[in-house]
Amino acid sequence: MGTIFVGGALALTLSALAYPSMLGLDTVSTSGDRIIANTQWGPLTESDRSFVVAVRAAGLWEYPVGQIGLQKGQSKGVLIASQHLIDGHAALDESCRKIAPMLNITIPNVASPQQEGFVNTLKSDQGKQFDVDFANILRMTHGSIFNTVAKIRSTTKNTLVRSLADQANNTVLDHITVMEKTGLVDFDTTLFTQTTPPKLPKSDMTPPVPPLGQPMVVLTPPPNATSTPIDLGAAVNGQVPGQTGNGG
Repeated sequence: MGTIFVGGALALTLSALAYPSMLGLDTVSTSGDRIIANTQWGPLTESDRSFVVAVRAAGLWEYPVGQIGLQKGQSKGVLIASQHLIDGHAALDESCRKIAPMLNITIPNVASPQQEGFVNTLKSDQGKQFDVDFANILRMTHGSIFNTVAKIRSTTKNTLVRSLADQANNTVLDHITVMEKTGLVDFDTTLFTQTTPPKLPKSDMTPPVPPLGQPMVVLTPPPNATSTPIDLGAAVNGQVPGQTGNGG
């Protein structure tokens, strides 16, 4: 039923809101290679910094969407996917909050306006409409970022960023999988929007810098968390962090 529904309203929703859900994707292949700092964990590039900010920003909208999904989801698949969003992004958030100060990276406390648009759409949805938009919006955004996570993982020379990319890769793949398992994803519409996103103003894609002294927002892990943040000791030593649980 979900795949039949999405031809009109969902296509309009995705085309209006769509752009990869993390910050900095439009600059990764251009200015992204510029080294902005030499750290004890390896050089830090523009792309590396954007990636850390992006992972944090993604959690700031997907974690609350997971909470909304637990309240409004109509199907078992959406409820399971909502649990994965909360679990995976709580662990990624802890990793970001660990490594950001080590790399002198300022991370946001709220998502970008574009990401908040996703949240507002899902807040206004009711019934089956919520489930369909939930699965398709999140499948589109995770699909959009997947290749970029792999590129960061394969090119970064910074061991902390590399460890975060390992964790993000597992989490994004898990979230893609659980969205597909809902049975609600319209692949034609979602993949088209994923690969041909409209250009949005940079201000729409950029989470605001938090005011000086503002307490940091913390995404609390669920009581039954199965995802784990990066092993900081292993990351510092350049080792691949161990991952346990479902990854998100």
